[in-house]
Amino acid sequence: MKKTTSLLIALMTLAWWPSALQAEGTSPDGSQPKKTWAQKHPRRAQVNHRERKQVKNTKQDVKDGKITAAQGHELNKEDRQVRQEERDMASQNGGHITKEEQKTLNSQETAIRKQRSADIKSDAGNVSVGQ
Repeated sequence: MKKTTSLLIALMTLAWWPSALQAEGTSPDGSQPKKTWAQKHPRRAQVNHRERKQVKNTKQDVKDGKITAAQGHELNKEDRQVRQEERDMASQNGGHITKEEQKTLNSQETAIRKQRSADIKSDAGNVSVGQ
């Protein structure tokens, strides 16, 4: 029993030792700065990719005259709010977002997309070619 306890303590010490020697803010091998949050986490990547794509589409719609600059500004403002909410969620969960948070963020992005589509439809008869 005493031998087992000693072995367990030795294993726990070995498991702890490398992290104890590791400098704060570096990777385990000491070569690169350690990221404190998972920026490239798959759920975060999906939500952020969708948000960037929507901003790009909104800018293109303004450029093409499908929506007004004011409408584009408002849609981009809403996208920035979703992006900030995603960052806040991730900061509270070790750099990750949960599936439920991803679902919430995607629902918000869907609402923004639907608003852009509604703006395009409402302006279809009001915007002349070349504006």
